[in-house]
Amino acid sequence: MEFEAVIGLEIHVELKTKSKMFSTGPVSYGKEPNTQTVPLDMGYPGTLPTVNKEGVIYAIRVSNALHMTIDKELYFDRKNYFYSDLPKGYQITQDRRPIGSDGYLTIEVNGKEKRIGIERLHIEEDTCKQLHFKDFTLLNYNRAGTPLIEIVSRPELRSGEEAMKYVEKIRSIVVFSNVSDGKMEEGSLRCDVNVSIRPKGSNIFGTKVEVKNINSISYIQKAIDFEIERQKKIIESGGHVVQETRRYDDAKKETISMRLKTDSVDYKYFPEPNITPIKLSDKFVDDAIASCPELAEEKYARYISEYHLNDYDASILVSDKAIAEYYDSVCKFTKSYKILANWVIVDVLGYLNKNNLTIADFSMPSEHLASLVDLVSSNDVSSNQAKEIFAKMICDNVDAKKAKELLGISSQISDETYIKSIIDEVLNENPQSIVDYKEGKGRALGFMIGQVMKKTQGKVNPRVTNDLLLKELLKRWKIYL
Repeated sequence: MEFEAVIGLEIHVELKTKSKMFSTGPVSYGKEPNTQTVPLDMGYPGTLPTVNKEGVIYAIRVSNALHMTIDKELYFDRKNYFYSDLPKGYQITQDRRPIGSDGYLTIEVNGKEKRIGIERLHIEEDTCKQLHFKDFTLLNYNRAGTPLIEIVSRPELRSGEEAMKYVEKIRSIVVFSNVSDGKMEEGSLRCDVNVSIRPKGSNIFGTKVEVKNINSISYIQKAIDFEIERQKKIIESGGHVVQETRRYDDAKKETISMRLKTDSVDYKYFPEPNITPIKLSDKFVDDAIASCPELAEEKYARYISEYHLNDYDASILVSDKAIAEYYDSVCKFTKSYKILANWVIVDVLGYLNKNNLTIADFSMPSEHLASLVDLVSSNDVSSNQAKEIFAKMICDNVDAKKAKELLGISSQISDETYIKSIIDEVLNENPQSIVDYKEGKGRALGFMIGQVMKKTQGKVNPRVTNDLLLKELLKRWKIYL
């Protein structure tokens, strides 16, 4: 029997606001436990919540990027459950009226586009962090109250690869919109996966299994692929899939049962009595959308249409927000966009990878790299000379002209009259090389260019030299290439 997977994702995104969603407590990561709290975060009686305006703006930005209908009346609800990670005994969230609803996201898998429906996006607060030991549990309330948006997809994903592409796209949106840092390893973006299988062609859902808190994009695909195969084996052997919550263990490359989930939990939602409904003006919503920074897809389109980059270069640049921002900053000082893209992708990233650094560690000012790109685009230096200058710029923290001066590099000679006179000398001295080239021996051309470089001590422009040499060969031998 052929099976089809039915996959839905719930993605929690921590918003990088300065304060928490309903309190003045600071939002931070890595601070000493229980040092970033205020009385509301700890659930003290008599404390009252206030809504974080910036958190609402961020939620609107993402809702708009996901083509969602934005509710201009803000409602909050209480989600009641008593657990140690909720100091108040309830969570403030949105149940009946999420701020964003009925959206979609387009992903590309194997060269084909697929639209994935998104059911809702709602605002809520995070719980505290628990550290479990053998005989006890420690609670860190620093995270309690951190603003979250939860993005719930429709069950329209069909493979681990599709799910991975979907999460990658969501992560790109929240990072480029400056809503979140999207660091899964720090819990800024967390994913719960619901997986079931059914006979291909059937419209009836199978038994759903939830895989909780996957903290790596690659793990998402691995967990789903394993879970699909696990469920197939159970059904093919005559068994029944049990509704449960599982986790992914990367060491074992498998999902592991955490607890059975026989009944849905009744959270007894009701309207949050301490936050009255808030009407969002058209201007507030429009301003929230207009203030959103350029997203990766928009940058990609601009790089192609305005800067005339190819698909590969544009894709590499927008794969990382910090890299795209550095590229954009250098573009303010040069118009040689294609040459610049090549230097960022090959030389800058090559230097960072070699030294195990990130673009944030790259100290070269934007205008310095632009000065080097301009030297290259004007044919003032050769590619080899440019690489020497680049290394000197990093070492001495100087611009390209100063590095060139310190290295004693002379400007390339591009004077065509001078170069042609040297070419004539080489051709007159090496008639056999001309014959060899005419007979199709390609290395003869390289030999002749090498002789020109030798006579000029490598100071002539290689591109101009190559063009003039070919023209002279055609003129002398009437070779048609």
